Amino acid sequence: MKETLAKEVQQTIERGQALNLIDVRELDEVESGHIPGIIHIPLGLLEFRMHELNKNEPYVIVCRSGGRSGNATRFLESQGFDVSNMVGGMLAWEGEVK
Repeated sequence: MKETLAKEVQQTIERGQALNLIDVRELDEVESGHIPGIIHIPLGLLEFRMHELNKNEPYVIVCRSGGRSGNATRFLESQGFDVSNMVGGMLAWEGEVK
């Protein structure tokens, strides 16, 4: 499973580079603070909504601490997607939050 640090994600965004971020937390968690520009797909719905994603695009998966996003990353990887887990999740995030 590929992993990326929250700091690396933040630096990429601050450089103005586009990133496909998928937040797999529940709605109330996302509403209390999320990285601007995320795609919100709760982990429990991922299997049913993965048809919305493009296998030719890389994605970074985000959750609160890295556990659920790790599960999501492994699942999407097994389905042929180019994904990496943001280590430490939102607890490690120091960038802008909406």
